Amino acid sequence: MAKAISVSAPRASRATLISWSRRIIFYIALFALWELISRSGIWPDYVLPGPLAVLNSLVTGFAGGLYLQAALVSLQRLAIGYGISLVLGLVLGLLIGRVRIIEETLGSLILGLQALPSVCWLPLAILWLGLSEQAIIFVVVMGALFSITLGVDAGVKNTSPVYLKAARNMGSHGVALYTQVILPAALPAILNGLKQGWTFAWRSLMAGELIFFTLSLGNLLQTGRDLNDVAQVMSVMILIIVIGVAIDLLIFAPFERNVRERWGLTQ
Repeated sequence: MAKAISVSAPRASRATLISWSRRIIFYIALFALWELISRSGIWPDYVLPGPLAVLNSLVTGFAGGLYLQAALVSLQRLAIGYGISLVLGLVLGLLIGRVRIIEETLGSLILGLQALPSVCWLPLAILWLGLSEQAIIFVVVMGALFSITLGVDAGVKNTSPVYLKAARNMGSHGVALYTQVILPAALPAILNGLKQGWTFAWRSLMAGELIFFTLSLGNLLQTGRDLNDVAQVMSVMILIIVIGVAIDLLIFAPFERNVRERWGLTQ
């Protein structure tokens, strides 16, 4: 057994090294192609700046503290909005998954609202809450809520009836049945809903921050557009991508890996 583990460990390390090497080579080639196109003269610099110009804009933004402050403001809004949608989504998903009348009524409404783009909530947010911080958070909540709710609903409905019967026979009812049996069994599907909800929350935040001017990533995009500064627009886009990937790698990926190992889904 020890020998098998010692053999498999170098193989895993080698596979990881190869995977990262491929990614690095791909992005180097991508940036080289980008630089080549920008230097070809097909488009002027103010239409398609090169990667060095975008990198310079990114460095300048961080050096002046503008990008860091904007990122912190956006992340704070995201944490509040996603946290609210997480709590509401868990409760609604459990109710829809376990109570038939709620599934037939509220469940059908949520399924329809899921298809509504988050930008459609902007006019209502402004009319109901005005040009305020609450309006931005409202858009984030509405962007993430339905994905989380449907993910929890799917996980609850796919819980094996054998688990429920065994839990009831052992005296588990009410809140204990949900916290000790249903939620753990539904965790893989719930995790997918949480990841999708996070993605929609991040996108909705960028739209919501256009409601009124405050220092944020969404407004930096708007400012770059108003100033016809494509380098700033692209540098902010890269920052948004980096933050999104970092959150996925640091928060969701370890959680997903633990869930897959717990349920024996790893290969």
